[in-house]
Amino acid sequence: MKTYKLKTHKATAKRVHITGSGKYTHLPAARTKYRRKKDPTRNRSLDKRRSMAKGDALKMKVLLPYS
Repeated sequence: MKTYKLKTHKATAKRVHITGSGKYTHLPAARTKYRRKKDPTRNRSLDKRRSMAKGDALKMKVLLPYS
């Protein structure tokens, strides 16, 4: 029986990174709009990657099957 290849969701692959331990990281929302009026410490923290929530990480296994 022929086994079919699973397709990677390309939009998700561009936005999500996988750490060495297998956790998923992403950049937070609200990064581009109204950055001038936001506090500088908040802007600096928006540049850092955050680890993904457990429920969302389970969905990544379907979207990124070969990662």
